[in-house]
Amino acid sequence: MTAGASGPRVTAVVVTHNRRALLTESLDALARQTRPPDAVTVVDNASSDGTPAFVRDRYPHVDLVELGLNTGGAGGFAAGIARVLAAPGAGGGLIWLMDDDTVPEPEALAALLDARQRAPGEPALVASRVVWTDGRDHPMNTPRVKPGASRAELAAAAEAGCTPVRSASFVSVLVDAAVVRERGLPVADYFLWNDDFEFTTRLLRGLSGLYCPASVVVHKTRTFGGTDADPGDRFYYEVRNKLWLFTRSRGLAPAERALYAGSTVRRWARTYARSQDRATLRRGLLRGVRDGVRRRPRPTEEVISAAMRRYDP
Repeated sequence: MTAGASGPRVTAVVVTHNRRALLTESLDALARQTRPPDAVTVVDNASSDGTPAFVRDRYPHVDLVELGLNTGGAGGFAAGIARVLAAPGAGGGLIWLMDDDTVPEPEALAALLDARQRAPGEPALVASRVVWTDGRDHPMNTPRVKPGASRAELAAAAEAGCTPVRSASFVSVLVDAAVVRERGLPVADYFLWNDDFEFTTRLLRGLSGLYCPASVVVHKTRTFGGTDADPGDRFYYEVRNKLWLFTRSRGLAPAERALYAGSTVRRWARTYARSQDRATLRRGLLRGVRDGVRRRPRPTEEVISAAMRRYDP
């Protein structure tokens, strides 16, 4: 494993789109870490607010990846991880993933690394505790506890101050680069929603992952709410991507597909029942089912390559 200033080398990957003020908070928080990352990569998803020039001017140490098309969070993280894996000597190390509206507390990375070191073996990933701006746990980013975890697994995780999980979100998760190299990048064509779920379940199938409550980050979303909040037009991505996940991803075993499919349908029903605009959700449902069944995700390399070709410095 490639060594950094203290322990394994860590590269932070931050994906941004037209949120320069939030990105500034995130990058400044990375610089304030008690154990800073060894490198930072920012992926700009075709921002129109001057973000690339701003990053080059204010953060000259940052490795900036500029995309000519907005590929969403899925494409942004795929491009950023690919950049890290392609760097010279990047055979190992760790990759710390987060959105531009994620503000890590000063001890966030140190706590992730400590938990990883204390855990038996080497977990494929370790996820942070995500809170909203008022300190409440953010329901949008709660890692899924591993169903059927054995007493031994629970006890081993508890020794490291953690809980075993089956998936995690892109709001502060530390992943093993070697496992990503083996199991593949996020599926860029998801664009948004369920991309992190698909990616992390694929990384964790047959391996261990941990939720580390000692590592705290603030997720500065506009409102406080969970995954069953009314998504409006974005419901299309929820439906299409879930169908892709349940029918095409290698992340879930057959029994898990049935378990998560059932919980998904129940959540969709709650979302629909609470919605003030059910017509929009119906349109998203119909389009999502159509495209989820008829189409398959484009290869991630194709999506990233197309976005890079559109960028002309």
